[in-house]
Amino acid sequence: MPTTKAKAAPAANSKAATAATTAPDSKVAATAPKAAPVPAAPVKAAAPKGATVLSMNGHKQYAGLTEAEVLKQSEAEYMSAEQLAFFKEKLVELRGQILHNATDTGEHLRDNEVATDPSDRATQEEEYTLELRTRDRERKLLKKVDKVIRMVDDGSFGWCEETGEPIGLARLIARPTATLSIEAQERRERMQKLFGD
Repeated sequence: MPTTKAKAAPAANSKAATAATTAPDSKVAATAPKAAPVPAAPVKAAAPKGATVLSMNGHKQYAGLTEAEVLKQSEAEYMSAEQLAFFKEKLVELRGQILHNATDTGEHLRDNEVATDPSDRATQEEEYTLELRTRDRERKLLKKVDKVIRMVDDGSFGWCEETGEPIGLARLIARPTATLSIEAQERRERMQKLFGD
């Protein structure tokens, strides 16, 4: 289908248009309607690298993905660069929480005064013991988180250390530090019950 071009405006109209744009005090410029100011589009601030963002429905996003979006991905996408970035951000956030808790515990233990009443002192010491036990578990978890972050970096994350089979997205979302498939973990736990640690 042939296209048609609009005819050029006569020279007289182009002079008036030029006068309107170049001479603001002319009558033509005074009668030309002014365009309403266009509101600027809201500028979306970029989240800092590694920051967790909430999606529109309030779910946490890591590397631009929610857990539900990761679960919907096909088997062919298992441990793609996108999924590895998702899990790395999730692990880095977990690492940050553990370090923050350790800092809070240290400050709490330094700042509290020793109770003078023996029963209050016993309660306080019990609280300290519980808190220190929790931090010890988190210290061990921190080592595991660091190990798993290295696995993400070297590409071995998401695969069972014993069988080489996929661990599975649902398991990794629930427990991102998992290094064994459910079957291998159950087998290991049975062996520990039979033979001890």
